[in-house]
Amino acid sequence: MSKIWSVMTTGKRSMMNSQNALQTVSHNIANKNTEGFSRQRVELASSEPTGFGQTRMGQGAYTKAVRRIHNPFLEKQLQNETNELGFGEGQSENLARVEEVFNEQINRGLNRFVGEFFNAFRELSNNPENTATRTLVKETAEFATQDFQRINRQLKDIQRDIDQQVTSSVTTINGITGEIADLNQKIELVENTGATANDERDRRDLLLKQLSKLVNIRWGEGENGQVTVTAGNTAVLVSGYEAGELKVAGTPENATKREGRADVFFKPSQGKSWVNVTRQFIGGTLGGALDVRDNVINGRLDKIDSLAYSMIKNVNDVHRRGFTLNDQQGVAFFKDIGGVRDASEFIDLDKRIYSDVNNIAAAAVKESPGDNRVANIIANLQNQKLMDNNKSTMDDFYNGMVGELAVLTKKSRMVNEHQANIVNQLNKVRESISGVSLDEETVKMIEYQKAFDASARVIRTADEMMDTVLNLKRY
Repeated sequence: MSKIWSVMTTGKRSMMNSQNALQTVSHNIANKNTEGFSRQRVELASSEPTGFGQTRMGQGAYTKAVRRIHNPFLEKQLQNETNELGFGEGQSENLARVEEVFNEQINRGLNRFVGEFFNAFRELSNNPENTATRTLVKETAEFATQDFQRINRQLKDIQRDIDQQVTSSVTTINGITGEIADLNQKIELVENTGATANDERDRRDLLLKQLSKLVNIRWGEGENGQVTVTAGNTAVLVSGYEAGELKVAGTPENATKREGRADVFFKPSQGKSWVNVTRQFIGGTLGGALDVRDNVINGRLDKIDSLAYSMIKNVNDVHRRGFTLNDQQGVAFFKDIGGVRDASEFIDLDKRIYSDVNNIAAAAVKESPGDNRVANIIANLQNQKLMDNNKSTMDDFYNGMVGELAVLTKKSRMVNEHQANIVNQLNKVRESISGVSLDEETVKMIEYQKAFDASARVIRTADEMMDTVLNLKRY
């Protein structure tokens, strides 16, 4: 009788194993399109046999664990490459916008406006007394100043938009780190029972990948299953059940950024002051955006300011030495500004030029309306090496700046495309290891269904044997 009961118990346990396996298969199929999900498999182990001596009878199998198919080294590599991809995306997207500011296929281009301004002075040198030519000088100068202002305005608009990107990224980071801290607690609670927190670990791995795409992080897992996450060098975003907090605030000008641009701050612990960690973020979309804002755009603003200031100073120096048609000397052509900083924003014509084009100086001596020497000198400023410590002309300086930006944008785009291919390939490898195949799951489902049916037959057979034994008394 005990042997029959043992057969029935073994069949029952086998049915439960098949039922667990079918539940796992259905869980896999339901999560076929869930991002970051790793397929799971039931791990069976043989039960301890019973008996003594040479007669030891097996007791079937039991469900030892449900484990996810997972390669931690591949996940780590994928997180690292995703960080590089994030930096490339943050950089290339914003560089493309900066490049559009200098796109002369869309805009006539500052170089052309400046060239037309100096050409107008050449026309003036041919006919210094002509009012129409003087009006042309004034109008071309206005177009040039307006384009300087356009470039300055659009570059600063992009910086303000990047500030919004930084704020949005920091909000997302705080949300992700808070969820990782919650998952740390859940994973520890589940695994303290002896089970494996498969779904929680999948979710945490996905969040770590999302976080690494936003910012450069380092993380490690302790013996209790909890991860500690550090952004940059010192910003501990997750430690056990606790999540650190980042915030964004405008700060004064410094060597790497202009007034009011947003910086990122981290608070180490309660009672401690906020620490500026912006310079530590050199990866992810946040790092790429900050690189464009603080290095690329600031560099272009500095250069366009230098070009505007050089144009103002050199034209004014010559123009003040000349005489107007009203025989006045010392009239500035451009409005004087304080210095190089923001010269492209504040460049404008002197109010006397606005009010009367006869205040444009073309003559080198008084009472010589046909004298064109000052107009010639101003026109020739275009070809003089006034930029880069007298190493390049205004045209060469501007073209070099635009060419440098074009090379940087193209390089960033190519690197980003290459990195996207790497991440795509790693995702395919991960999918081949951890992804759910409907064909495979269907085969497993049929396999476990057959095993379930076979286990049911074992129980039925044991039941029939029990009936036979019980009915022996009747005969």
